[in-house]
Amino acid sequence: MYVVRTGCAWRQLPADFPPWQTVYWYFVQWEEQRVTLRLLDALRQPVRLAEGRAAEPNAGIIDSQSVKGADTVGRGSRGV
Repeated sequence: MYVVRTGCAWRQLPADFPPWQTVYWYFVQWEEQRVTLRLLDALRQPVRLAEGRAAEPNAGIIDSQSVKGADTVGRGSRGV
């Protein structure tokens, strides 16, 4: 979760973490077994109910940003 939240590289984990190779090994194992997804699924409803919200989300948010292309970028390669 630290890597996802901060965007740091695995090799740049703080010193109070185990060696990055160990952390990454566990991450890969958990992802293959879908541990994170199962944890989120198990915790979502109790947390939302404790906050006085509906058990399941009923809306989503999509965020985007438009950035003007540089003059050096050809029109054919610009996206929308």
